[in-house]
Amino acid sequence: MKSEELFKEALNLFPMGVNSPVRYYSPIPVMFKRGMGSKIFDVNDKQYIDYSLGFGPMILGHANEGIVRIMNEQIDKGILFGSITENEIQLGKIIKNSVKSIEMMRFTNSGTEATMHAMRLARGYTKKNLILKMEGGYHGAHDYSLIKSGSGTMTFGKPSSDGVPEEISKTVVVGQYNDKESIENIFKKYGNNIAAVITEPILGNIGVINPENDFLPFLREITEKHSSLLIFDEVITGFRFGFGAYQDIINIKPDITTMGKIIGGGMPIGLFGAGEEIMKNISPYGDVYEAGTFSGNPLSMATGIAALNTLKGKNYNYINNYAKRMEKSLNDIINDYKINGSVNRAYSMFQIFFNDRKVNSYGIAKNSDAGKFKRMFDQLLKKGIYVPPSQFETQFISFAHDDNDLQKTMDAYDTVLKCL
Repeated sequence: MKSEELFKEALNLFPMGVNSPVRYYSPIPVMFKRGMGSKIFDVNDKQYIDYSLGFGPMILGHANEGIVRIMNEQIDKGILFGSITENEIQLGKIIKNSVKSIEMMRFTNSGTEATMHAMRLARGYTKKNLILKMEGGYHGAHDYSLIKSGSGTMTFGKPSSDGVPEEISKTVVVGQYNDKESIENIFKKYGNNIAAVITEPILGNIGVINPENDFLPFLREITEKHSSLLIFDEVITGFRFGFGAYQDIINIKPDITTMGKIIGGGMPIGLFGAGEEIMKNISPYGDVYEAGTFSGNPLSMATGIAALNTLKGKNYNYINNYAKRMEKSLNDIINDYKINGSVNRAYSMFQIFFNDRKVNSYGIAKNSDAGKFKRMFDQLLKKGIYVPPSQFETQFISFAHDDNDLQKTMDAYDTVLKCL
């Protein structure tokens, strides 16, 4: 098999053969070579219906004609100049006009960079040291976020990472998502020194966990009360549910917002943004340093412009309803076969949890049956359905998915879940 041969080579080059831990799964990860619409194809030319979508960015599907055209045009013009370009201005204006809380922004190369700089900005602006994050919340792979994090670190059973100095871990306190009492207790103890609370408004790197009991309005209130900032990490949710940020759907204005994934049209990108008063603390305006050789590069900016201009004309009800139909069908199958499990969904993203309890917290999510999920993943793969390979990731719908995809997917799930 070509995949096996290539993976043997990869093992000699990269730790466990991969360049990001969530890409590894036993026995051998599928190697993909191309994508078109809702489908991806492996090196052996087998076709799969894709619900990973590059872990979220490919909301328009693979090889979208408009994005490919713009990308090729920009490649012909040049891909890196080390100076400001008109593309940055155009994409920045689209985002500023679409997200109420963002008056100024800085583009980065990834969501990880965006959250790292957002935390530094919060500390520099407030002159406080502590960051409060949610247990199971994932904000990239830098030291300040790898404290009780989700996603790949949970998959491998490590809620934190070796190599993070104790001195840094002492600057991050961990609260419980959807648990107001845990947050109140932290503020009672550390409130005078909390620079910011950072959270995904919907947890998306531990499956999908929705906010409950006015938890997000509560975070807005308690941060304002203690002169702390509220950071919404919308790397996943930005432009996923509608044309703009989730914060505007729920009418909560954070102090700092981070984004990534969709806003780059499939190219590496991230951003952090806020009101002018906060953003003018960034160098060279202020003393909070941030930089990046590839930040705002013309190619990522061009594909981002193309993606957002295309999304502006889309009816998001299409992908949201597709996911809603999948949720109902999956729950019906789970109930018919008397499986301990349920589906969590937020608009066009969802995940199956093999758990006999409603999953609304990190503690419950981590006790889901990851082994059963892996068996499901393996069987779906054989049937040409590709989902993220971890219980603690999220499945996504694109505008390229159609009713034929849905029927094939549900037929596959029915057969696989019956076996489970």
